[in-house]
Amino acid sequence: MKALVYEGPGKKSWREMPTPRIQRPTDAIVRIDTTTICGTDLHILKGDVPAVKPGRILGHEGVGVITEVGSSVTTLALGDNVILSCIKSCGHCLFCKQGLFAHCLGDEGAVGIGWVFGHLIDGTQAEFVRVPYAETSVHKLPARVTNQQGVLLSDILPTGFEIGVQYGRTKPGDVVAVIGAGPIGLSVIMTAGLCGASKIISIDIDANRIAEAQKFGATDGVNSGQADWKKQVLALTDGWGVDVAVEAAGLPTTFDMATQIVRPGGNVANVGVHGKSVELRPQDLWIHNNLRERVGEPLARRCETG
Repeated sequence: MKALVYEGPGKKSWREMPTPRIQRPTDAIVRIDTTTICGTDLHILKGDVPAVKPGRILGHEGVGVITEVGSSVTTLALGDNVILSCIKSCGHCLFCKQGLFAHCLGDEGAVGIGWVFGHLIDGTQAEFVRVPYAETSVHKLPARVTNQQGVLLSDILPTGFEIGVQYGRTKPGDVVAVIGAGPIGLSVIMTAGLCGASKIISIDIDANRIAEAQKFGATDGVNSGQADWKKQVLALTDGWGVDVAVEAAGLPTTFDMATQIVRPGGNVANVGVHGKSVELRPQDLWIHNNLRERVGEPLARRCETG
């Protein structure tokens, strides 16, 4: 089969790879019909995720048709059109029962790591993929939902909503700022209104991205390339800052920006994937924000102030 293969930092190839086979009774084989590229894939290609070794098939999002199931799989059938979850779930371990699927203790890939596709096992940017724990790691696609719509539910849209909006504890009337107007930032912007955000500010260095963000639900835009960007953001609030600041770029500078604009009692939600260390400044924040820190899913961190 053809697949997109990681060949080392800055290198990739589209080449023939062995078609996957059932390895465990709980597996399924899915013929991929629709997949996409995640920002995490770009971080891998830059060399930011050293756990990904050369020869790994990339991708962790996809929709496709089941072509084979293991002997223990009873709730799925050949021909089912399914969405693949980007996170594995054995469905039985301590963390899966708590809903912390990103820490699934199943030994596929690695114990305690939920993100395995295109990371620790071969991924979805291929003609076929092996899905471990199939009954709890895929979801049947309703007939009224297209593959193109369904693939957004494989990772990016629910990630933006959960890690950005829900982990940010967005509530009715909140002012939400989203730093970074790429696909994950747009997912946060699209879903912030579901929790009642009254104002959604898109912050980006690219004016075209800000304009697009306003088509997706941003009420305001601020160009962070301008010297007075912070003053502009504060002017859109009561002067004390935003209720929720979502970092959606994965850069040290954007993380620092989020901590600068959050109000006392507000929340910082980190959705971006970081390839370098970021600096949290408790020596400054404790007096201004009474900082408390909480850790969420892998690749996401919420800082709660109040």
